[in-house]
Amino acid sequence: MSVRNDHHERTIVAPAIIAGVGVHTGRRVRLAVRPAPAGAGIVFVRTDVTDRDNRIPVSGEAVVDARLNTMIENAAGVRLSTIEHLMAAFCALGVSNAVVEVDGPELPILDGSALEFVQLLDRAGFRPQAQPQRYIEILETVHVTEGDKHAALLPCDRYEMRFEIDFPSAVIGNQIIDFVVDEPTFRKEIMACRTFGFAHEVEALRQAGLARGGSLENAVVIDGDEILNPGGLRMEREFVRHKALDAIGDLYVLGAPVLGRYEGYKAGHAVNNKLVRALLAAPHAWREVTRVPEMAQAG
Repeated sequence: MSVRNDHHERTIVAPAIIAGVGVHTGRRVRLAVRPAPAGAGIVFVRTDVTDRDNRIPVSGEAVVDARLNTMIENAAGVRLSTIEHLMAAFCALGVSNAVVEVDGPELPILDGSALEFVQLLDRAGFRPQAQPQRYIEILETVHVTEGDKHAALLPCDRYEMRFEIDFPSAVIGNQIIDFVVDEPTFRKEIMACRTFGFAHEVEALRQAGLARGGSLENAVVIDGDEILNPGGLRMEREFVRHKALDAIGDLYVLGAPVLGRYEGYKAGHAVNNKLVRALLAAPHAWREVTRVPEMAQAG
């Protein structure tokens, strides 16, 4: 484990490869993360697409669908789904630049959390780059709503997150988490928390051609007031922790970590992307900044 202690951009040392199934397509997919030069950002490449531009640079505007996952698309119409868990790992581990090659339309779901993506990046190793890390500093509050769901970004001198969910299921109920988004906290409290769903929704999703790869191996499944997974939950309030994980990944499409406070209530990928777009549409509400490492105070 390599916890960063500077404010420079970062990439990985060596390529790292992993494979698994896509949660919606059910297709097996192979993923390779490769180092990228400073300033390159995160770029996904659909290696199975050879008849047109297959590079999809990540940006807030590249997100085209955020109903059940975060999907990005390039100008040539090439799409890629379910990027949010890897993006959360990139953000928390300070990876600014990487090329991610995928040989299918969706990233592998793995165990439904960011744990295996973090392990993948740890195996690859991290390398600081000469360029200073950029941050998205929030100057004025930006707020969006969608029905009873809402999310906001507020000024703050560090990256903080508060998330609240409220489900009628007694297994979930009302859950709140409030924490500083940094690497140690992510590793300890967030990265291993899995996506979740309800048994009664699975059949409807499959009828719609979705959730074909979903199973108890990659999601917490709730039936009434019972958790179907034999091992139960990994930690207290795993449900709200996973929603926070998603939000970290969804906000990292901005291309830099946030210097501000995110507050979400029942927010999913769609509300998070609505917030990203609202921020980008309000240039007075934010600015791009770099930080110089704090010098130790003498005596």
